Amino acid sequence: MGGRKKLSLTQMERLQSRRQGEQERRRVRSQSVMSEKRTASVVLPEIDESLVDEIRQMKVVTPFAVSSRFGLRISVAKDLLEELERKKIVELVSRSRKTKIYKVAA
Repeated sequence: MGGRKKLSLTQMERLQSRRQGEQERRRVRSQSVMSEKRTASVVLPEIDESLVDEIRQMKVVTPFAVSSRFGLRISVAKDLLEELERKKIVELVSRSRKTKIYKVAA
């Protein structure tokens, strides 16, 4: 017998307004995240001098840093860095199972 006590009218109003506010914030947040998260296509971009100059300014080059700077997917950034390594523009410093760390070749 017992059970939960009924809420008063003011308590129910507060609870209802909080829930509506949270739902509104979630909806706005999800819409903004979906509109902001646009990345470039899966095709490897052309390696031109401006791209190489940008990478040469970086102290440490990782796939995440390249993808965030140029708006690429991580997989495309990994392919780009492997291509730059073949062309001797960057060299591999360290690697683990998940990530590779490069530096600009001297």
